[in-house]
Amino acid sequence: MSSAAARTYLTPEEYISFERKATTKHEYLKGQILAMSGASRAHSFITGDIFGELRDQLKGQKCEVHSSDMRVRIHSTNSYFYPDVVVTCEEPRFEDNIFDTLLNPRVVIEVLSPSTEAYDRGEKFEFYKQLDSLQEYLLVSQNQVNIEHYIRQKTEWVKVEYRGLDDVVPLRSIECELRLQDIYARTEFALNT
Repeated sequence: MSSAAARTYLTPEEYISFERKATTKHEYLKGQILAMSGASRAHSFITGDIFGELRDQLKGQKCEVHSSDMRVRIHSTNSYFYPDVVVTCEEPRFEDNIFDTLLNPRVVIEVLSPSTEAYDRGEKFEFYKQLDSLQEYLLVSQNQVNIEHYIRQKTEWVKVEYRGLDDVVPLRSIECELRLQDIYARTEFALNT
């Protein structure tokens, strides 16, 4: 989640130097620093449960799953983002030998927040599409049972929506699946349905 509250212009090199010393996280968009805001309880539960499910399914595989502390760089747009969950497979590539900025994610998952939903659906997704390695992009609602699953098919992105607790999202590029009942198990709105 990011907020437009604190804005400063830096080069990518200045941003990385700044970010590695910062006590809070910031995304970077074409020279502009965007401070990250806190997450709601539902957002935290959903993100943690997605991470846990994928970590368990990928154990012993050639894929790695990372939480929102792993930064992703998109060279073509001079941007850096902190996806809620990111998966890379085969040999992960990093910006440098600090290993905190991933260059080749295969799956990116963003849990939507009221302040970032339009950005995650629009401009941010357009930037993620620039990554040749990216095969699947998920937008997960924290206010209702709803996952939008975008799948790369050559040069097009196909959208499939999941709205029921009995639904299962197949993540074919990493041979995993996400059961909505597991992802939303601790959210109050899902418990009341």
